[in-house]
Amino acid sequence: MTLRLRVNDIAFFERPLVFARPFRFGAVTITASTQLFVRVEIEVEGKGWATGASAEMLAPKWFDKRPHLTDAQSLDGLRRSLAVARELYLASRGFETAFGLHARCIGPQLAACAAEDIPQLAASFGPAEIDKAILDALLRAAGVNFFDGMTGNIAGIDARLTPDLDDRAITGFLSARKRIDRVAVRHTVGMDDKVEGEGGVADTNENAGARYFKLKLNGDPAHDAARLARIGNELARLPYGIKVSLDANEQYADLTALNALVDRLDHDVALRPISANLLYIEQPMPRDITKTSPLGKLATRSFIIDEADDSYDAFPAARALGYRGISSKSCKGIYKSIINATRAAVWSADGGPYFISGEDLTCQAGLGVQQDLALGALIGVTHAERNGHHYVDGFADTPAEEADAFLTAHPDLYTRAGGKVRLAIHDGDLLTGSIAAAPGFASSVHPDWSTMQPLQRPTPRVSQEQTV
Repeated sequence: MTLRLRVNDIAFFERPLVFARPFRFGAVTITASTQLFVRVEIEVEGKGWATGASAEMLAPKWFDKRPHLTDAQSLDGLRRSLAVARELYLASRGFETAFGLHARCIGPQLAACAAEDIPQLAASFGPAEIDKAILDALLRAAGVNFFDGMTGNIAGIDARLTPDLDDRAITGFLSARKRIDRVAVRHTVGMDDKVEGEGGVADTNENAGARYFKLKLNGDPAHDAARLARIGNELARLPYGIKVSLDANEQYADLTALNALVDRLDHDVALRPISANLLYIEQPMPRDITKTSPLGKLATRSFIIDEADDSYDAFPAARALGYRGISSKSCKGIYKSIINATRAAVWSADGGPYFISGEDLTCQAGLGVQQDLALGALIGVTHAERNGHHYVDGFADTPAEEADAFLTAHPDLYTRAGGKVRLAIHDGDLLTGSIAAAPGFASSVHPDWSTMQPLQRPTPRVSQEQTV
């Protein structure tokens, strides 16, 4: 079922995105950002032309957290990543599989971005967003939905970028996939979010009945332990069982600090409501320290990498250090998520357990949340961080006609409440039925391109020679 294509046009658009409440993770607080939209035109061999789309929030100081960069400069890196990728994808004029095109461009993309001081995680953003739009167009041209297309490997995913796997492992993993009907929402609790009482973590008006919670950490073991104890007391009031994950977003300086936190989780009675329900700890240390620091005795717990997942060999390298899992985020690359899910399945069959988790708060209502939800439902993610709808007010300032079109096309995924179209959460779950009902990558409709602005160009970098 694999098809070949060539890309004829790639266009980028944006909309401002104002948050309904501040979101603080690590050293960053976000109150507003920009939502990116990608539109591609492709020609599919034997099928004709098709248009595809993708969307993602541009997250400041996540892909590139270097302290000397401003928020605006970190977003400029993402815009430049997109521009470099566009040139590479359009330069390939022959017919190629969707994955083959990605594989051909990813090396030159990383090299070109490195020459501009853009690190690998940010450099991967451009191809990730273009790949999603290409896949959408490819599925539409073939007249198949995402799940049927991917189980048949319509994109031609193979092992050319991952010598630790073979082609049969990947095609075998894909062919065995069954869409997950319901994906539980993992409710994120940011560092500035209220803990107790009305509007707190146990308020169902805030958490939408979630049974899974993701708790942000700031890197200070004593401060984090005290806050986790408060959160645990609140979650214990809920009339149903819960599970939690912890996310430090690289804030723990080293293994000494991390050991101090884990020691508290192991021995502090006040933390028992958290430790007894803890699934895993996500990206505790900075990505560069992570890559050189074996977990040692900490490996008896489940740790995962996220920001350190900046290449196709990141998961095997993390596994060698004692990590058990890795995050899936469509903004890091749909093909890498599928490859890593294949690895987790293969390694677990040899004596695991290894796993892939769903971690992405930046997916906004519409294309962003639908495509990331579909990816997780394909690779076996049963619960996923899903709070873009919470920090941003539903469809936010999306034109009413566009929001209504998504509601009409996907009535199991959206609802109208408080004057806006919002994500519909059913007993703590998102339903995946309608995103599998029509050809394309998880959406029956596209956004209204006429209501957007072209993506802002990155600020030119002035060389030292020019300033002399």
